[in-house]
Amino acid sequence: MVSDARVVIAAPGSGQGKTTVATGLLAALSHRGERVAPFKVGPDYIDPGYHRLAANRPGRNLDPVLCGEELIGPLFRHGSRGADLSIVEGVMGLFDGRSGAPGPVPFGSTAHVAELLDAPVVLVVDAGGQGHSLAALLHGFRSYGPRTRVAGVVLNRVGSEHHVQLLRQAVHEQGLQLLGAIPRNADLQVPSRHLGLVTAVERGAAARRAVAEMRRVVEQSVDLDAVVALARSAPPLDCPPWKPEEVVSERGKPVVAVAGGAAFTFAYAEHVELLAAAGAEVAVVDPLNDERLPDGTAGLVLPGGFPEQHVEQLAANAALRAEIAEFAAAGRPVHAECGGLLYLAEELDGHRLCGVVPATARMSSRLTLGYRDAVAAADSAVFAAGTRVRGHEFHRTALQPRCGELPAWTWRDVREGFVEGGVHASYLHTHPAAQPGAVERFVARCVR
Repeated sequence: MVSDARVVIAAPGSGQGKTTVATGLLAALSHRGERVAPFKVGPDYIDPGYHRLAANRPGRNLDPVLCGEELIGPLFRHGSRGADLSIVEGVMGLFDGRSGAPGPVPFGSTAHVAELLDAPVVLVVDAGGQGHSLAALLHGFRSYGPRTRVAGVVLNRVGSEHHVQLLRQAVHEQGLQLLGAIPRNADLQVPSRHLGLVTAVERGAAARRAVAEMRRVVEQSVDLDAVVALARSAPPLDCPPWKPEEVVSERGKPVVAVAGGAAFTFAYAEHVELLAAAGAEVAVVDPLNDERLPDGTAGLVLPGGFPEQHVEQLAANAALRAEIAEFAAAGRPVHAECGGLLYLAEELDGHRLCGVVPATARMSSRLTLGYRDAVAAADSAVFAAGTRVRGHEFHRTALQPRCGELPAWTWRDVREGFVEGGVHASYLHTHPAAQPGAVERFVARCVR
């Protein structure tokens, strides 16, 4: 069963309270028995971790830049299977997207995804320093995108009851629903880090407490019935759900170990689904705690994350580091992205790591962030030479050298990453749903 009930949680800009409201709604609606599917606009890995805690199901990404417009509806319908409704958290401001994109609705923006999904939008506004000027702000957001349906407002960080009444008048003047007014509450701050927020897995019990607090505040301050009714006002979507193509091999199911745990959390849910559909038996390995790869491992996936925050513990696990080095030296398939690349390096800030990639890494004050249109520079266990992908970088580290004799990727005048034997390692994150053939190629290499 696929439910098309859906609502997008957006804001005029970053820091307005989108994550608080979206995560609180997921937790509050789940607590009262609704089956809620969580989504995040863009490539971000961190918010979906909190969404998973709140909704008890995978948080998924909707990124037309990485996946193309044509996959947004199908990926949404795939992720909403078995749910009563879906909550889609936006990114940055409602109309913030790729710079230089033509038209009033930039490509990849929250408004773009809302239009692709034909979904109503709830605008979360930090109203702490506003009065009737809120009406002008809402008028602008409501009228700017001709196909963007801003339908409701949640006010954040409001003051007295008089303040709420003044803001309520401004909202109603624009013909919008006031769905909630959240009072100032400093306890809802989620601690930040150099790449944005601290992941839910790393915070552990503190993350669960934060989600519970978000739920409490939303339950007290937001009209849940009105949000559900708004979600159910969305029209049916006319597209089939995305489904990974199943591959049947006569040579059995190879074991593919996927790194997890607190150090490696940057993975899209569709990756494991595609691995399984391609015929793999997926097993999880935690490089912080497991001293061996799972029995029978034929391929290894090292996603991104924050290995730099756990580098001493990763370095101390010499047994697993040695086994991974031997595994790679034997030519077995290894696919590493960003944090996985760092783990394969010889060292990170002086700490010995796997030594698979002939490079050293160090932390940097410079944030490397953005989408890349890349071309596979060499045949590897994952990509055929010449394959074109759109990926993204997201890190504060520097690698020396940046690439090997056979780089993984080229874009513009950049050569990046390493291809050697069965290893494909680079900083570039890709979305597997946009490159299903790469996953099939990797699994096929595992059964050779």
